[in-house]
Amino acid sequence: MRPVPRVWRSSDDRWSIRCQPRVLGVVALLSLLLVLSAGVSLSMGSHPMTLSTMLQALIAPGDDPGIQLILFEIRLPRIVMGILVGAALGVSGLMLQGLVRNPLASPDVIGITSGASAAAVLSLWLGGTAVALVPAAMLGALTVASVIVALAWHRGVSPGRLVLVGIGLAAGLTSLTTLLLVLSPDTTAMMAYVWLTGSLYASRWQDVLGLAPWLALCLPLALAKARHLDIQAMGNDLAQGLGSAVQGHRLLFLLLSVALAGSAVAYAGALGFVGLMAPHLARRLVRAGHPGLLIITGLTGALIVLWADLIGRTGFVPRDLPAGIFVAGIGAPFFVFLLYRLRRQGR
Repeated sequence: MRPVPRVWRSSDDRWSIRCQPRVLGVVALLSLLLVLSAGVSLSMGSHPMTLSTMLQALIAPGDDPGIQLILFEIRLPRIVMGILVGAALGVSGLMLQGLVRNPLASPDVIGITSGASAAAVLSLWLGGTAVALVPAAMLGALTVASVIVALAWHRGVSPGRLVLVGIGLAAGLTSLTTLLLVLSPDTTAMMAYVWLTGSLYASRWQDVLGLAPWLALCLPLALAKARHLDIQAMGNDLAQGLGSAVQGHRLLFLLLSVALAGSAVAYAGALGFVGLMAPHLARRLVRAGHPGLLIITGLTGALIVLWADLIGRTGFVPRDLPAGIFVAGIGAPFFVFLLYRLRRQGR
């Protein structure tokens, strides 16, 4: 049986989890690294800026309208969007891996991302505008999740069936997306390809305000319930004996994962592998229960997307390449590495 973090009941029968100093240290370090990374990203681009220039723009906003436009209307919304998208995808992947007890699970694998992508491309194929991508992608993610639950339900949600059904649906939806791209006009196909790759290009404060409420709602709830993922790792019988509503929490975690991944994909496109890599990197940094891992995974996912977007934005000037290219460039070998490790461990 896999070791699980120390969990116990408090005197008033509510769950509590010991706060580990190492977790706090890693969270503080990653938070500092994220702030520094955001500062570097804010200063770099086709128009590089020094720290004094950025401070001057903060102190005296009216001195140079051009600097204000670049910093606060072009770069800063994109940076904030990258942080939110990375955190959402990372936490979504962590919950799915804990839910199905499979280290290879992620929103990409079980079909959530494929559902959002197929719905978004279908919207464009039907003549919808870029504005319609967001509601279409979220509707697609929720629809696929509902179908997965319906097909995987047999006296409750089985983790094994959940993965198998999700993989099958993902394959079918990927084929449908490819067919729609082939049948689409060139301009529509080009817009769809950029979105499917995953890009933060032209992110606006309106997009940030659209995505932020999803994280503000889902992340605190996921953090409050994350301890039940530790309990379910002990097995269904023991989890029920400890008072955890196994099926109810499985549905809750699945819903939260879909909401986070669907909203992130809706605004940033199909950024693959973030939900796979971030949880594993978080576990490498610290051994902790899911509440601590959830925070560290969110920060790790934010750093992955932020640096991938920075490389795409500054490494090939004047071209602005989608962040998804660089995430996939790291994520695909990482996936193969995980498969190799699992094979050597006999799992």
